Amino acid sequence: MEIHLWIVLIFVQHTRGFHGLRFTKSPANLTVTQGNMARLGCAIEGLSEPEIVWMKDGEKVYSTDQMYINLDPHHWETFHTVKSVQQQDAGKYWCEVENYGAIISSEPAWITVEGVPHFVLEPQDVATFPGAPFNLTCTAVGPPEPVEVLWWLGGVMKGDFTPSPSVLIVPGVNDSIKFYCEAKNAKGVSVSRTGTVYIKVLPDSPTALHVDQVSDNMTLMWTPGFTGYSSLSTCTIQMSSSSRKKLKRPDKEVSVPPFQHTIEGLRSHSNYSVRIRCDNEVGSSPFSPWLDFQTPESVPSAAPKNLTFDLTEQQLSLTWAALREEELNGRLLAYKLQWNLGGESQEPFLFKENFAHFSGGGRFFNATFQVSACTVVGCGPWSRPVLITPASAMQTQTQREHMWVGLVSGLLVVAVFGLLLTVLVHRRGKETQFGYAFKTPGTESVVTFTAARSFSRQGPELPESTLDSLGINDDLKTKLQDVLIPERLLTLGQMLGKGEFGSVREAFLKMEDSSMQVAVKVLKTDISTSSDIEQCLKEAAYMKDFHHPNVIQLIGVSLHRRPQQRLPIPMVILPFMKHGDLHTFLLMSRLGDEPFTLSLQTLVQFMLDIARGMEYLSSKSIIHRDLAARNCMLNENMTVCVADFGLSKKIYTGDYYRQGSVSKLPVKWIALESLADNVYTTQSDVWAFGVTMWETMALGQTPYPGVENSEIYEYLIKGERLKQPPDCPVEVYEIMHSCWSPVPKCRPSFQHLIAQLDGLWAGLPPTPAKEPLLYVNMDGEVDSGLGAGPGTTVSGEPLRAVPWQCVGMEEDEKDWLVGSSGSVLAIGGDYRYITGPCNVMDGDGGHSEDGLSEDTRDEDIINV
Repeated sequence: MEIHLWIVLIFVQHTRGFHGLRFTKSPANLTVTQGNMARLGCAIEGLSEPEIVWMKDGEKVYSTDQMYINLDPHHWETFHTVKSVQQQDAGKYWCEVENYGAIISSEPAWITVEGVPHFVLEPQDVATFPGAPFNLTCTAVGPPEPVEVLWWLGGVMKGDFTPSPSVLIVPGVNDSIKFYCEAKNAKGVSVSRTGTVYIKVLPDSPTALHVDQVSDNMTLMWTPGFTGYSSLSTCTIQMSSSSRKKLKRPDKEVSVPPFQHTIEGLRSHSNYSVRIRCDNEVGSSPFSPWLDFQTPESVPSAAPKNLTFDLTEQQLSLTWAALREEELNGRLLAYKLQWNLGGESQEPFLFKENFAHFSGGGRFFNATFQVSACTVVGCGPWSRPVLITPASAMQTQTQREHMWVGLVSGLLVVAVFGLLLTVLVHRRGKETQFGYAFKTPGTESVVTFTAARSFSRQGPELPESTLDSLGINDDLKTKLQDVLIPERLLTLGQMLGKGEFGSVREAFLKMEDSSMQVAVKVLKTDISTSSDIEQCLKEAAYMKDFHHPNVIQLIGVSLHRRPQQRLPIPMVILPFMKHGDLHTFLLMSRLGDEPFTLSLQTLVQFMLDIARGMEYLSSKSIIHRDLAARNCMLNENMTVCVADFGLSKKIYTGDYYRQGSVSKLPVKWIALESLADNVYTTQSDVWAFGVTMWETMALGQTPYPGVENSEIYEYLIKGERLKQPPDCPVEVYEIMHSCWSPVPKCRPSFQHLIAQLDGLWAGLPPTPAKEPLLYVNMDGEVDSGLGAGPGTTVSGEPLRAVPWQCVGMEEDEKDWLVGSSGSVLAIGGDYRYITGPCNVMDGDGGHSEDGLSEDTRDEDIINV
């Protein structure tokens, strides 16, 4: 109760204070001559220490010399002083005090400044047509009044002083001219700003024309040029569908501003050219230069048509119509073939061409096939499903008719044959050259046969082949003798991959109590010289001594004997790599039916595995010469093993190898000095390792996208290098970039690369556990060296091309160091290994037994 009374007493006191608060003095109106001092004052009663604020035209006036005079204990007076009054000091002034959220104001007062005239409206610039009349206006005020105005046009006085405001009527001018006005009163004369009369002309063409948000819709933006002293009203857009042919589309007129326009309905993956002109009151500007641009790719808009099949017991062939360019909406990545058998979806296939061939046609009975075209963006709609049946309805009807005719004819033949047989049986038995066919007739007829000699429909079994039959040198025979495996222990399966010198097949190697799944590298059947066979077996000889977890190991060598052939076919037996080659694995992470994410930790681990394998090979004095993601294999533990030593060379003297003869080499992975002089060292393998790192971070894209093989040397010699892939950390790019120094000895060693990558991997945050990876195996249609079997599943700013430096560099080596000359547009992924199938034919056909056509070529391998 006492607290409540205390609150009430305080409220009453505050209320009394508020009601007793009042201004006892308000500022008075002042008329001050310009340059003199002005002083305003006000007083307030009712507060012990008031905060009095001066206001001018609604804004607070900040003063550093405001004075307070205490008249009584609760009565205060303050002043606001302007020491030298100018025209801008003229205005309405008052005082304000805030008390418990309420604002109390004094009466207002005005300061009026006497002096030379003050311009309220100065003459503005004018834009007009030649000879067209126009008006100029000038307004000035005092005090003191009156104020008179005099006009000057082109340096010439126009008339005499007239009262303000003043309007000057100009009948017209033909050239640009200056003007101003003078204002005078009893205090003196003021001069306005100088204005200009501009003559309107045609505008200049737009500049800074560029395209943004290119897709089906495109936003065109530009900067207007000189407007010709007249506002731009519209702009006209001209567009053609090709920068070369200039096939014009209808002109589009748009209102401006804003200086941008969205164009809809553009075709994907198409070239366009655009230019713009703008209009003012006088007319149209010239057109801007043509701007060429290309719309990005998109998924195909149509499904492949006319999907048909041809089925035999041995083979299923499918064909379909290729999509037209306007339907494709991009570059064809592959045709995707999906199929369903027994109500269950099967692993899809990818083909570059519009046909497919499968061996073993019987396994596809009652299967349903559909095909879709795919670009780098994705796959388009599916074709209508086609059911694979043994024969069409028409063929079935024809076969039935032929069956009835055959049946009737057969019955007649059997009847005649039975009649003749009955006659012969009743007559007598007859001795043949093979024995007695019939015995003499008795009470019971028994048919017997006694063979005089036997024969076989098959030829004699071919003898087991030996290394002596190959015609290779003795040293190579000695190295391979203890790893020779009899052919009878191998059971070859389907093809896993194919290459320049042969194919890789799935196989089973018979052991003592079991069999082991292996991969067998089979030399191409039409390579029949001892030198070619020796080249294949040298790879096996290298691998015989390899014992490292990141280098593929040799299981053995077998020889396949061929009828009527002098030389057997060598077969190199290698471990079966469950997850196939690294390139395909990376590619399927982006383009597979079920794409999956590979963490940075996983990608760096892949690089570490490769570096460790290459360090081991270099310690064995082996130059690989063909290091690439396609030649690195993934085993069941997701460990990368370096493989495919078809181009490898052992260094017996010195530390380099010089390529002496013409051979097929992977241009985009070859070091600069190797391209120039055919010299290969461990440092050139380091260069290839850097390119392989780039492949890994780019998830299987082709190196140097947009640069042809024939242009690679010129591209590199200018100092250009592979650009930083998207989502690639700068630290990783710096490591791969160091591998591409033009001076070989400036490149890091594999031992140093291992240390760098190991430190980088250790510093990465741990990866959360994820679902097992899945990807589509292309069942032998991938150029993988040692591919996975069918249906296999598995559980800042980029650095620019800058000169490289290193300690100990010779003067002549510095000639290699050239600065960057620009960047290259990245235009897509690596599609080399999504290949068209090869039909397996007899020896008389156009294809070899392993299904590798003579015309098969790798677009990134050229003769050097």
